[in-house]
Amino acid sequence: MDNIREFETLKDLFNYSIDKYKDNKAFAYIDGLNYTYKEFGEQTNKLNNTLLSSGVGDNEKVAILGQNMPNWPVAYFAAVAFNRIAVPVLPDFSEAEIENVLEHSESTALLISSRLTSKISAERISKLKVVINLDTLEVIQSQSFASVENTNPPVREELAAIIYTSGTTGNSKGVMLSHRNLCTHLYAAYKLRPSFEWDVWLSVLPLSHTMENSLSMMLPMMSGASVYYMEKAPTPSLLVQALAKVRPTTMLSVPLIIEKIYKNSVLPKFTSSGLMRSIYGTSAGRKLLHKVAGKKLMKTFGGRIRFFGIGGAKLDGTVERFLLEGKFPYAIGYGLTESAPLLAGAVGKWVKWQSTGPAIHGVTLRIDNPNPENGEGEIVAKGPNIMMGYYKNPEATEQVFTEDGYFRTKDLGIVDKKGRLYIKGRLNNMILGPSGENIYPEEIESVINAHPMVSESIVTSYKGKLVALVHFNPDKIKALQDIKEEAIAMYYEKKDILINSYEETKDEATKIFNEKMEHLKKEVSEYVNSRVNKFSRIALIKDTPQQFEKTATQKIKRYLYIKK
Repeated sequence: MDNIREFETLKDLFNYSIDKYKDNKAFAYIDGLNYTYKEFGEQTNKLNNTLLSSGVGDNEKVAILGQNMPNWPVAYFAAVAFNRIAVPVLPDFSEAEIENVLEHSESTALLISSRLTSKISAERISKLKVVINLDTLEVIQSQSFASVENTNPPVREELAAIIYTSGTTGNSKGVMLSHRNLCTHLYAAYKLRPSFEWDVWLSVLPLSHTMENSLSMMLPMMSGASVYYMEKAPTPSLLVQALAKVRPTTMLSVPLIIEKIYKNSVLPKFTSSGLMRSIYGTSAGRKLLHKVAGKKLMKTFGGRIRFFGIGGAKLDGTVERFLLEGKFPYAIGYGLTESAPLLAGAVGKWVKWQSTGPAIHGVTLRIDNPNPENGEGEIVAKGPNIMMGYYKNPEATEQVFTEDGYFRTKDLGIVDKKGRLYIKGRLNNMILGPSGENIYPEEIESVINAHPMVSESIVTSYKGKLVALVHFNPDKIKALQDIKEEAIAMYYEKKDILINSYEETKDEATKIFNEKMEHLKKEVSEYVNSRVNKFSRIALIKDTPQQFEKTATQKIKRYLYIKK
């Protein structure tokens, strides 16, 4: 393993990787465009010249709007390695959100993929110095600005990127990350889990999100590893094909992806018969089945995965137990966009059920205002990776730092004697019980989501009662809806003499379906309430037909559904 040093700026990282690993494959589509590190450097320098000729100079903002592709890191480093500021934009932002980002960031250049050009207005384009096609790196439109001869080298303490959050609160803010923030974070991430020259990454999370940007793009560059992208959206079937072709050694994911795999592909096999349920219900039987399923999961991921990083939200305990007992090489990370993103992480022997692991290198974690009974309190953090602040928002910046300079995560947690962090929930989400109890909706949601008929849920408080908004598994609900047709047929059969109209039979079928749904809600309610403490019991379950809208890391945008 190379003795990797901490880079001063991202330009140093860029120069290091294209010089040391020039012949290694760098960024590639699985079956298409691909660059060696030398070619990546050449394309980046070429794009820098295009920006210079369009008058985009020192400290100007370069927005990047596109899906993952080999040209995405080209665009990013054409900004940050040449003293410009990168502004990654999430592809699933709405037209209004994109407009707000471009306006608020004062971006003067935009690199955009062909499939997203419809999200940009002609008025916005007219305000930009240059618009470049991210797919081809060709200029789409350029205004008449005097060219710039060159840019100055970037400075360690100065701004490198502004990343606009897509949080669960609905408040999108521009997080300012300096070269120092990103370089110290990369060094800490490398110390936590070194990347090797022979590593092969499959990148499926949005590069415009800090986690994928930092850990699946910049970290591989430190060791000259290869990164592959999918040309189409990673649907389950396409992802399986991609895994078989790439056979990655390394991959990042969010809990929802692995939770769906467990719930839709693993768990049904354990509960397919009375015998299987009986075996799975014992500790020894569960461990044996998990071990067998873990080996199959390894094969599904190509057979050589050695690091499967999970972050962005808390991992369901049942799913984590399967990964742990199935000996699947997962790792847990915790952090925020504001920390570039890691604050804590667990790899190998440090992985412990439901813990995010200890603080990463250079970071100090503290629990503020801990509960005297259980030690729970707000997690605050200090380290060189903590953001400079929120762009053009000094008030919000001041609010998230303590008097002694610690960043307020607004997450609740505890730290054990070995320094391992356990996340309990979001401070803003915590519900105060009738007798002053701290109720964490995320923990109740984890129990609800474990029910085989449930896809996802949100727990909130309404008029002093706990209410669960539940999106049931669409395939299984369809099976219930099919009862309508059966009911109609039976109704005609049994009451053919008495039938007055088709509407009569339809009403009967709807009645049967509604009764089935009410029975299901009661079943789920009893299932949950038998597994949680008294003050966390659900009073009402409301069916939500549509999937909940989510952030880039697949966390539910709670503010859209919770009534204050």
